[in-house]
Amino acid sequence: MKALILSGGMGTRLRPLTHTIAKQLVPVAGKPILGYVLDHISEAKIDDVGIIISPETGHHVKSYIGNGEKWGIKPTFIIQDKPLGLAHAVLTAENFLANDRFVMYLGDNLLSYGLNRAIERFNHCGAEALIFLKEVDDPKRFGVAELDEYGNVFHLVEKPASPPTNLALVGVYIFTNRIFEAISHIKPSARNELEITDAIEELIHMGCNVKSEILKGWWLDTGKKDDLLQANTIVLDEYARLDIKGFVDSESSISGRVTIEKDVKIINSNIRGPVNIGEKSIIKDSFIGPFTSIGSNVSVNSSVIEHSVILNEACIEGIERLEDSVLGRNTEVKRNDRHHKALRLLISDDSVVEV
Repeated sequence: MKALILSGGMGTRLRPLTHTIAKQLVPVAGKPILGYVLDHISEAKIDDVGIIISPETGHHVKSYIGNGEKWGIKPTFIIQDKPLGLAHAVLTAENFLANDRFVMYLGDNLLSYGLNRAIERFNHCGAEALIFLKEVDDPKRFGVAELDEYGNVFHLVEKPASPPTNLALVGVYIFTNRIFEAISHIKPSARNELEITDAIEELIHMGCNVKSEILKGWWLDTGKKDDLLQANTIVLDEYARLDIKGFVDSESSISGRVTIEKDVKIINSNIRGPVNIGEKSIIKDSFIGPFTSIGSNVSVNSSVIEHSVILNEACIEGIERLEDSVLGRNTEVKRNDRHHKALRLLISDDSVVEV
């Protein structure tokens, strides 16, 4: 079995971050989202892995994965010139996938557990596809599946106005090579994309058996800022532990599950977990509150931060309270100490500032 990880796309819902970084590389609890996906592929002992990348951000993905040795995989990077849908991404990888069965995993999705059980079921059930599903509160936002009493999928609909069920498609699928035949029969949707839901529906029309795996744990689609913060909160809550590798002076206090990486300096500050602080960061005269992830080489001085994700090389100084925020790489947020209290901003496209 092979794996196909989708790490392309434009990441429009996470702009401006994704103007300069692939959305799959945005960190959650101190690790890029793509890292968690690769962990699941590695745990499933799949070593032949295709990575769909875009021309704009593919070099960042290549740099992160490298030769794949960290995960015990052999990566093949496949460029999707334009984001024309998930089914189009599968077609783009047809030469790589050939006649093999494969797992398709969206690189900006997080699952609470891995793929082993579903792969084992798929290998023994004789189906042409197995799709992950999750009960959700607002199924109108997703592709939705209908099942028979045996867990077979008999109908799919994309973002229905009147959802027939609350079972949303999660971004993980397992296919045989018959998916290529199904894709050849579908046409682009109203948004000019080849939809994977249409391809799976076509499999059903072809008489193929499509099984379901209903996810009992959490599923996180990190495509928007609030989703990213929620993912950071859940992953920190589940995986954070007390692990202090850096320096903490006698005037500072650490409480709860706090990870402090090497060469970090904590000076006259309070850190209340769950929190993750990356290498070579300096926290001085500050409070870092729960559910905050701070990247590497970050400087925080005389500030209060809570429930936020701060990427590498950021600088935060004199900020009375920062919460529910995502700061990109090399950003600066500083207090204006001048008598003239005007806002002075230099922001990029798609930014949001609340004051």
